[in-house]
Amino acid sequence: MLDFFNSILKTVSLSHLNILLVLGLALFGGTIGGRLFQKLKIPQVVGYIIIGIIIGQSGLQLVPQEIASKFEPFNYFALGLISFMIGGELKLSTLKKYGRQFLYILFFEALGAFFLVGLFVFIVMFLILQNIILALGLALLLGSISAATAPASTTDVLWEYKTRGPLTSTVFGIVALDDILALLLFAVCSSVSTIFLGKQGGNILGELLNLLYEVGAAVLVGAGSGFLLARLLRAFHDEEKTLTFSIGAILLVLGLSVALNLDMLLSSMIMGVLITNLAPIRSKELFSLLGRIATPIYVLFFVLVGTSLNIIGIDLMLGVLASVYLIGRTAGKIFGARLGGALSKAVPAVRKYLPLCLFSQAGVAIGLAIFAQQKFPGEIGNAIVIVITATTFIVQLIGPSFVRYAVTKAGEVGLNITEDDLIKTIKTQEVLAKKTPLIPENTKLKKVLSIFSRHDYLYYPVVDKKKCMLGVISINSIKETFSHQELSDFLLAHDIMETPVTTCAPDTPLAQVDEMLKHYHLDYIPVVKPDKRVAGIIERRGIQRFIATKLLDMEKKTKALG
Repeated sequence: MLDFFNSILKTVSLSHLNILLVLGLALFGGTIGGRLFQKLKIPQVVGYIIIGIIIGQSGLQLVPQEIASKFEPFNYFALGLISFMIGGELKLSTLKKYGRQFLYILFFEALGAFFLVGLFVFIVMFLILQNIILALGLALLLGSISAATAPASTTDVLWEYKTRGPLTSTVFGIVALDDILALLLFAVCSSVSTIFLGKQGGNILGELLNLLYEVGAAVLVGAGSGFLLARLLRAFHDEEKTLTFSIGAILLVLGLSVALNLDMLLSSMIMGVLITNLAPIRSKELFSLLGRIATPIYVLFFVLVGTSLNIIGIDLMLGVLASVYLIGRTAGKIFGARLGGALSKAVPAVRKYLPLCLFSQAGVAIGLAIFAQQKFPGEIGNAIVIVITATTFIVQLIGPSFVRYAVTKAGEVGLNITEDDLIKTIKTQEVLAKKTPLIPENTKLKKVLSIFSRHDYLYYPVVDKKKCMLGVISINSIKETFSHQELSDFLLAHDIMETPVTTCAPDTPLAQVDEMLKHYHLDYIPVVKPDKRVAGIIERRGIQRFIATKLLDMEKKTKALG
């Protein structure tokens, strides 16, 4: 028996299960963590990242770095999907309305962070190192990286809380364009820094031409793919095929961008912009389908982001440098966004709360830091990576909460909901026609007809002396009595009522009632209290009227925001 167990153990290789264990742990743990933080009124994305930190490099180290690195293609896909959906928010009408505002705010918030981080880092590092060249090189590199804003965690909060309004539109516009400006600043500053720090390859013109290729070709690939996908979507009406085809298109664009060394996030974003503007009706269906499958992808992505955050190697000097970077970046974003908002005459909510939505930093900033480490190996490169990683850890935890606070104070939470979203959150008693007259079972036909003529309802409950449900009289019931006019003086409500197919309770979720109406092919369902007394009747047309009114109210609130 012992030999049998030993032979079994020899055939077991946990290394074959590592990736599956990581996926299961990330999804299961991330979902629980997100739910716990949501209960605490903190965005779910913070819970995802913290679970990742706990199991990653800075925590229990359950996910080895070599395993985490294998998920790089998945991270590309997650970022590409997020960029694609951000592009879907940039409709031509939005760009026409807020385009000038986007450019002003984008320019000033990015340059605000660049100048203040650069200035603070230069002063502090010169005082510590007494080396003006080294201090200037670090200031330029960290300043350019600070301009980047993470779109993923910011937009995840906006989607979680279903926000809509001028602040939401501005945030989508800024995070979509922010990284392009950060790449431009980094290209110039890294070239200048190579000259200051005595490295080879300090060719500013060459760096700018390379950037022009990365961005320009990415725009062409994204635009061409978006145009083609918008045309092809017209041939696909089945949801499963549309979803499969679209995911394939996103992966194809991402893979092509990586192969050609282009900005893949820009390619996927431009594709989303083209689709939402060239095929507005079909794109709504497409983005709705993608939204249904996006949650597990987001959970995995943010948990994996948390596993890769390493804040262990920070000494006193790097701690000071990270603090200076964080203060300069935060102050620069706040001051620049407010100045840009004031100059572009943005609505007060945007000027006041937009700065709170620009704190997060992640993928692009870390990518630029790693690139800087490769270009400037040694203490400078290592210092940049540690500073960016440490500050990313901090802003990724606090950033989403600030976004939630901002959109809540701006009054934009819950304004971007669909008919299905409303149905899921409403109880039957909210839609119930509460003033529906109850018809006693012994009521004569003449009085029943009088009740129908005085009210606008199509269905009326028939009750006994205790007001308990017996049946329902409908328009069809009344019509049938006309063929027996000779008996009309003798007919009572009990004689012409029909027995309801089913009933529901006042606290029954509206989504369940909607399913019952579809399942039984009904136009109404009587609503009965636990004590069997009638509460009223819920009609299909009443649900439609209620939902339409709610959506119209939200549309008015959105327009009132500016």
